[in-house]
Amino acid sequence: MSRKRFPFEKLEVWQEARKLVKEVHVHTRAYPKAEMYGLTAQVNRAALSVANNLAEGSSRMSLKDQAHFSNQAYGSLMETASDIIVASDLGYVDEEATDPILNHAYDLSVRIHNLRQSQLTRAKP
Repeated sequence: MSRKRFPFEKLEVWQEARKLVKEVHVHTRAYPKAEMYGLTAQVNRAALSVANNLAEGSSRMSLKDQAHFSNQAYGSLMETASDIIVASDLGYVDEEATDPILNHAYDLSVRIHNLRQSQLTRAKP
């Protein structure tokens, strides 16, 4: 028997955010153990926040509220990208490992931005 699906699971942007969470968690395994409660935890939380904000926003009735959570997701995505860049700067991983994740994050940022713009446009009377 298959389980019932929540409405946000149908959103392509949420599905992409979910993939990013997995990529980031795999990526951070290479970070030093000393960063387990620092940068590692921070970037993993930020990536998870992207997906969670998209899910929470999808449950809101007003488009303005939905756009607010899309904006929050976008901010968390920028934090995720910044943390990954900083980890590379610190030598925890090389550019070869970070570029695919940053490219995915960039593509996702465009989709979240477009979602937010659409929500705001449709919210206007």
